Amino acid sequence: MILSFSWLRFGEMAAVLVSIYTLLPTLVVRLCKIGVPAKSRGAEGIALTFDDGPDPEHTPQLLDLLRRHQIKATFFVLGSKARQHPELIRRMHREGHLIGIHNYEHWTNALLTPRRVRLQLQKTAQVIEQLTGAAPVHYRPPWGVINVFDLLLLKRFRFVLWSLMVGDWRCRGGKEKLRAKLLARLKNGDVLVLHDSGQTLGAERDAPVYMLEALEDVLEESRQRGYTFLRVDETCG
Repeated sequence: MILSFSWLRFGEMAAVLVSIYTLLPTLVVRLCKIGVPAKSRGAEGIALTFDDGPDPEHTPQLLDLLRRHQIKATFFVLGSKARQHPELIRRMHREGHLIGIHNYEHWTNALLTPRRVRLQLQKTAQVIEQLTGAAPVHYRPPWGVINVFDLLLLKRFRFVLWSLMVGDWRCRGGKEKLRAKLLARLKNGDVLVLHDSGQTLGAERDAPVYMLEALEDVLEESRQRGYTFLRVDETCG
């Protein structure tokens, strides 16, 4: 009986600590939009953003697509992949896209100490600045999850989450399902997140193939609807 009571109390204390460390700050940031431009404020346009790259197979195709449509987007990159594929980071910068941070590895901040989070950002910022000459200031934590100490990062970085996500990291339904979701939900003021890599936890490797096919159709249709796609610093400041 005493042992059962002890484990119960331990579970309660662990739940409280987890809530304080990550659940509450993540909820506060999302609800109060502290440093998080979840929607653009008064700007006409849609912020087109991509996570988890650069990917040597899919990112070049995406950059080709954006160049054909003369669209500037925002890439939240992993520092480890940026180091492996420096030519893609240089190309993003050269073609006018904004480059932000998505940690060095795709680990959730809920499982990292404050020091490990800082190292993730510092290493990634260093790689990006060395390759482009520009210090990144926009940050999207993996899965949009933070811990309470991440709020101190607002002194240097601007958090960017999203207002529209369509599950493009999965292959189920293929191009047509993604296309239908995007065309039904997309509107001015959105911050849209898509993924140009299928190598992170929970993603399917071939998913970016369908994302690219759907996006090409959506960009054509969006032009007819009069939508403009911008970088997050152009829509959200």
